[in-house]
Formats: sequence, C-alpha cells, structure tokens
Amino acid sequence: MHDRRPKKSLKKFIPREADMNRVLEHLGTKYPIIQSPMAWIARSQLASAVSNAGALGIIETSSGEMEQCMEEIRKMRTLTDKPFGVNLALMFLRSENMVDMVIDEGVRFVTTSAGSPAKYIEKLKKSGVIVYHAVPTTAMAMKAVAAGVDGLIVEGAEGGGYKNPEEVSLSVLLQTIREKTDIPMVAAGAIVDGRGMAAAFAAGAEGVQMGTRFVSSAESPVHRNFKQAIVDGDETGTVVLNKKSTPCVRALKTERSMAIAEAGIMERATGFGSVLDLYFGGDMEASLGLAGQGIGLIHEVKPAKQIIDETVESFFAIADRFAAQATSRSF
Repeated sequence: MHDRRPKKSLKKFIPREADMNRVLEHLGTKYPIIQSPMAWIARSQLASAVSNAGALGIIETSSGEMEQCMEEIRKMRTLTDKPFGVNLALMFLRSENMVDMVIDEGVRFVTTSAGSPAKYIEKLKKSGVIVYHAVPTTAMAMKAVAAGVDGLIVEGAEGGGYKNPEEVSLSVLLQTIREKTDIPMVAAGAIVDGRGMAAAFAAGAEGVQMGTRFVSSAESPVHRNFKQAIVDGDETGTVVLNKKSTPCVRALKTERSMAIAEAGIMERATGFGSVLDLYFGGDMEASLGLAGQGIGLIHEVKPAKQIIDETVESFFAIADRFAAQATSRSF
C-alpha cells in the first residue's frame, strides 16, 4: 500500500475541489475511518488498536462512568502515539469536568452526540479542538452547522444503537444534507467494508464511522457470544425498538428484543436489563445487543488492522474502477 495513494484516490470522490480530503485533514490519521463510540466497548483496548492501524480510535463517555473514561483517555497515551478522539455524550455530562479533561489531555478531535453541541462548542474550539456532531436528520444537521461545528457524523437508520424514530437511510440523509451545506461529513450506519465506504463517498461523505464491525473485531472487549451473534446474523437480524418512546434503539433480534417489539414499548427502567452481563458475560438475553443491519455483511471476527486494511483496499479498487469508467465514458 503506497503512502501517496490515499490522497490521490480520495480526492476523486470528495464533493469539491481541494488538495486534501477534509475529514482526513481534521483527523490527522492515515485513513478517514473512525471507530464508533459504543458505551463500555469503545475504550483503550479497542481504540488503541484502531488508531495504531491508521484509523481513529474513540473513547466513549455514554456509559456515564466519567472517572473510568478519564482513565481510559490517559491509557491511550501509553498504548498509541497515533491520533485518537473522544466522544462527549452530552446528556450524560453532569459538569464541564470531562470537557476540561479532554482539553487538558491535548485531545484534538471530539465527536458530540445526544444533545446540542452549542453549550460547549466555543470552549472546545477556542482550545483548538475539532468538533464533529452526530445527527440523524437534515434539520438537526443544520442546527449543528449553525452552532459552529467543524463537521458532521451523519447517522443513517441502518446503524445500531440509539436511533431517531423517524428512520432515514444513510444514502438519502447524506444527499439531503449535502444539498444544504458543504460541511465535511462522516457517514455512519451499517458500513462494514470498502463497498459501503465507496457508496458513502459517492453520496457526499469524506469519511466513515464503523461501529458493529469493530464490536465484532478481535480486539473488541465484548464476550465471544456477542461477536458470534453478529457473525451469525443476516441483514434482517436486527429490530428497531421503542419508536413511540425513548430511547429508540436498533438491536439484535433475540427473545428479549422481540418480546419488546411485540409489546410496542420498552420500559426505561427494565428494558435494557443488565447490559454488562450481555457485553462481557455473554448472556445474550440479559440485555439488548445493539447492532446495525451491517451484520449481514460480517462473516468473521478479524483484527482491527485487517478490517481497516481490507476496507481501504476494497475502497481503492472500486474508486479505480469508477475512475476508469469515467475516463472511458462507458459502463
């Protein structure tokens, strides 16, 4: 893999004339691939493996365990000398301590989610932090742009985890946002390989975020039962729950999740059950295994580096084919 190739090939697929892919420039990584900030999972063990492989590892805060998350940020400094980022799940921030910690630790890339970025955007940007906000609709995207974010994590309905009840596919969402703004976009939602990455770039993205693919990676800290459930699942193996209330989530189909789907509503206090018993104990009925429709494209547990390398190689193969077709003006 040649060092010059990403810059040359990526340039063909960004939605403006530029010397460099803007997401890549913001990340400071080799590839414009971000690991999703999954609660309890997106910690130093996984994030450092992703960063060391040339993408951007992210440390989560959506677990609400702020002291542990702060320690995970510090651990990253011992596990990688490559760039990494932090997600600030805004609804879980009880004070500005985590924001201050991110700044003090010299983190230069932050994603925000689960709330408005307006409260902290000025403080972060004054400290030189690049901020991307996660959005599930065009209306929310434009509010984030107005607040002054540097880019967007565009979350399609295909992805796992917390969802907007108004389901919009990633392809449509990328295009509708691109019609209204030229801001850099990272596509998220059932992207597991170079094919999904190429499709997202064609729709206006300049980077991708992967969640379920990295949950099922060798370095992921989750139990092998969770990984195997992802590998064994097909494209119909997830279900969106609790559309008429909050939280609305996409999860693996299990006896527990299908009972909730049949009931039509999930009790906040009891619906999730014991997440840690599922994630780390392997009891797939103890809680909800959050995952996206991309499980239908995941057939094997692989190391993070292999996932990233194969994604990039596949992306470039598709990009080269498109470029050849464009040159010859034939299909």
